[in-house]
Amino acid sequence: MKAVICLAVIALCVVPCSAKGNDTAMKIFADGVKLPVQWEDNRTVEALRNLAPLTVKMSAYGGFEQVGRLGVRLPRDDVRITTEPGDIVLYAGNQIVMFHGNNTWEYTKLGHVTGKTHAELAEILGKPSVTLTISAD
Repeated sequence: MKAVICLAVIALCVVPCSAKGNDTAMKIFADGVKLPVQWEDNRTVEALRNLAPLTVKMSAYGGFEQVGRLGVRLPRDDVRITTEPGDIVLYAGNQIVMFHGNNTWEYTKLGHVTGKTHAELAEILGKPSVTLTISAD
């Protein structure tokens, strides 16, 4: 009986989870292609979730990223980071950036695309423009 109670207590402690790693909390599509994302657990992601559904017209910049204006300012906690392919960040408080290459700058990290190779990301994001759709479930 003690083992059953102990397992129930452990289950109650484990079940509540944050948005980090929760692919069902918010979905991203780039030109209709669903991208699985591991979201950060921060106030900026929560603010972005509250804007959804959202469509953002993005443009290629620097040969390693797509950048799009959100039309609103989100809370930010910028830190100097070196991005990896698949990183999704907030720039200047009002622009979302998706990387298919690397860059070092001050950003607020939103998440990271998982399950895609560098080559796949370059194919999806390496165009002159991309339409990004964000939905919340």
